[in-house]
Amino acid sequence: MLVIEERTIEDDELAALLDAAFEELVVRYGREGRSQVRAGARYLVASIGGDAVGCGAVQPVDAVTGELKRMYVVPGHRGQGIATSLLSALEELARGLGYRRLRLATGVRQPEAIALYERCAYTLTEPYGKYVDAPLTRCYQKALAQ
Repeated sequence: MLVIEERTIEDDELAALLDAAFEELVVRYGREGRSQVRAGARYLVASIGGDAVGCGAVQPVDAVTGELKRMYVVPGHRGQGIATSLLSALEELARGLGYRRLRLATGVRQPEAIALYERCAYTLTEPYGKYVDAPLTRCYQKALAQ
């Protein structure tokens, strides 16, 4: 059974998932460094049978906007709907924090992520912040129903 719960950045299983996500990005894009997650970010971890298999975070942008960060599901558990459930839980968390909109950045070498976000009603938007001049990045946003 899939369990999704909030964890702190000090959690060892969350840290292992974040490291694995970064290593996968290195394979796809090279060692260009991790994008920073702001203080105040809230993390969720998805577990099956007590094993952490996915994670994601919502970080504050402004009073009405949150940003999705660190969405990741371990390769052996992909294709089981975990990312969709995790994304839904992150949207619920964002609504609970008062956000009316979520934004995110993903890369063109992550077609499975692009497909997930488009399937879940995220729409392409203009690049923002450090992604303005990043040709391998795609930015998306979604209005959250209140």
